[in-house]
Amino acid sequence: MRQDKLLVPTLREAPGDAEANSHKLLLRGGYIRQLAAGVYTYLPLGWRVLRKVSNIVREEMDRTGAQELLMPAMQPAELWQESGRYNVYGPELIRLKDRNDREFALGPTHEEVITTLVRNDVTSYRKLPMNLYQIQTKYRDERRPRFGLLRGREFMMKDAYSFDVNWEGLDKVYKDMYNAYSRIFTRVGLDFRAVEANAGSIGGEGENHEFMALADIGEDTIVSCTACDYAANLEKAEIGFTEVPRNDEGVPAFEKIHTPGTASIAQLSEALGVPANQLVKTMIYVADGKIVAVLIRGDHEVNELKLQDVLGFEDIRPAESEEVTAAGFVPGFASPVGLDVTVIADREVMNVASWIVGANEKDYHLKNVIPTRDVKITKVADVRNATEGDVCPRCGEPLQFHRGIEVGHVFKLGTKYSQALGATFLDQEGKSQTMIMGCYGIGISRILSAITEQRSDGGSMVWPVSIAPFHVHLIQISAKDEAQRQLAEQLYEQLQAAGIEVLYDDRDERAGVKFKDADLMGMPIRVTVGKQAGEGLVEFKNRAEDVSEVYTAEQVMAEVLRFVKP
Repeated sequence: MRQDKLLVPTLREAPGDAEANSHKLLLRGGYIRQLAAGVYTYLPLGWRVLRKVSNIVREEMDRTGAQELLMPAMQPAELWQESGRYNVYGPELIRLKDRNDREFALGPTHEEVITTLVRNDVTSYRKLPMNLYQIQTKYRDERRPRFGLLRGREFMMKDAYSFDVNWEGLDKVYKDMYNAYSRIFTRVGLDFRAVEANAGSIGGEGENHEFMALADIGEDTIVSCTACDYAANLEKAEIGFTEVPRNDEGVPAFEKIHTPGTASIAQLSEALGVPANQLVKTMIYVADGKIVAVLIRGDHEVNELKLQDVLGFEDIRPAESEEVTAAGFVPGFASPVGLDVTVIADREVMNVASWIVGANEKDYHLKNVIPTRDVKITKVADVRNATEGDVCPRCGEPLQFHRGIEVGHVFKLGTKYSQALGATFLDQEGKSQTMIMGCYGIGISRILSAITEQRSDGGSMVWPVSIAPFHVHLIQISAKDEAQRQLAEQLYEQLQAAGIEVLYDDRDERAGVKFKDADLMGMPIRVTVGKQAGEGLVEFKNRAEDVSEVYTAEQVMAEVLRFVKP
């Protein structure tokens, strides 16, 4: 491709609303343009990268025996109502009506559609197992689209769905998908981790893993062991725990103490001279419309997904101040003593000796509170987030924390959708059985941002050769120098003939402009034809390995082929 014909509108500065480094560079490098909040056009360079990522995904999916199809983006609302997700999914589901007042949704995912398809067309065990996938645009009405392609309202995904006769079959395809994902993310050049995760709105009945690209801008926290292979999303992370035997003998009855201006743990800790890890806070939640109290150590935070799993409720959220008051609690001074509601105690608070808690009266707390004596606890469980200083649940060694961008997720769905939507088959004995399902997603467009975050230094980036829009950026310094033109044209033709993808900057621009644009575009190899062209010499720069040499045209060809086609 000759650059003077390419639509690649580079920018000297990024728009002011671009926060993430990847968002800035993809805009400045001429890869994407925003049409509306969270909605982007992929320009020719961006589309070339997307196509290469998609092709790698297709190759690895096809290698497992999965079959590609394409499903509609617009889905009848009754399918979502039939599965029970229409209301549960929330405002992120984009809903609309046609001219006949029929309700539809723009699909953020396709469990309902694929399950209905298979239900109608696969009726015998002889057709199973089956794994179907698509690469398609998805839609989610994000409350606050941000970070460019990382949190958009329209995005490209690969989603696959497997159907099996039993759980053993699902175990096999799950392992196949896990391994395929590892190959995919390795091939596209990501530094990633596979971590245990929470199923979220997709749901399911078995294990699931997220594939996380390590990046400081990541919206998720990865918790991993410093010694073994344990890794999990913060939402799912377990924590090593040692129970301390309680000795409550001789502790006097609790008493009320005056603690003015101490509605927060920090204020209470300072006023009493007691560290936060020796205080107990009472958090009020609304779970499926019912009030629930959670007791947790003052220096810890409630993990709402763990709490949801413990309670078994579908919807859980912190109570609003008005709801706290209406339930008979005093905000900032809520007390677990004398409660007549469900009380979940994090297991760590049971290791705190004598509790200091709210008195359910403004500016007052209670001390000498003993849980086994003074508090009616419904259940003790791990309902907190992991923190620095915690240890691995498997080996007891320290945990470490990283930020990560979710680029893939694999789920064991079990019968969650097949049962709700009636996806059954006849087994070898002619008996009707419910299909066992799995679900496997990859954020195709997210990979562009994840790679950019990992392979940029703020003002430039370098694409992995496997997905770079072009392998080589060929730059002719002076458009008016005939020796340069002849040598550049010769290299351009030779590289193309060898199957190398070349972007040839033949523009009549200053050298500084050309190099700045090349830094923004990020091709892994740069070949510069300059003042030594008359001697048949050019500058070869392997940007991926940060190596620069002066070579003859023949040497350049050999080096490019070694790098691109090892």
